[in-house]
Amino acid sequence: MDHEFLKYASKFPALSEADALAIAPYITVQTYKKGTILLADGEISTRCYFVLKGCIRQYTVVDGEEKTTGFFTEQQAAVSFLSFSQRIPCNHYFACMEETTAIVGDPSTEQAMYQKFPLLESLTRSIMEQDLGKAQVEFAAFVTSSPEQRYRNLLATRPDLLQRAPQHQIASYLGVTPESLSRIRKRIAAKH
Repeated sequence: MDHEFLKYASKFPALSEADALAIAPYITVQTYKKGTILLADGEISTRCYFVLKGCIRQYTVVDGEEKTTGFFTEQQAAVSFLSFSQRIPCNHYFACMEETTAIVGDPSTEQAMYQKFPLLESLTRSIMEQDLGKAQVEFAAFVTSSPEQRYRNLLATRPDLLQRAPQHQIASYLGVTPESLSRIRKRIAAKH
């Protein structure tokens, strides 16, 4: 029985301890080493990951250069939605930036689990709706923000990433060069 899952499940009042204990044996929890590629460009995604501990980076390669498009940390799902649901090749990578423990889902067991535990389907849907809502807000803020505003937003909402990811990946994620990020950080530091 995985204690990471039970610890996470305890955060949901709708999921009783008895429900969590009944579901736990059917949940696949895996730990991956730092550097593990979970999904590669051109593959069809057969798994989704819900991070319990660790960090998964999503990136694409453009003209030989990695472009970071997402970081998934504790209590976030890393899913290549189009590839997973429509069985088409993806155009990005998922890589573990640090040792990562995640709930691993796959379509072959998902439906059976939802039939056996309808509450789990409801809970999963609720989590996905929240994630989608957050992603829409973050995307709108990203598109309408200057690079400095993007960095300030990252400082305010996900300061842990600044300790977990190298500066060049943070810069890529913000859509700037590492040199520009360095100038932004200096400007902000000078104002304080």
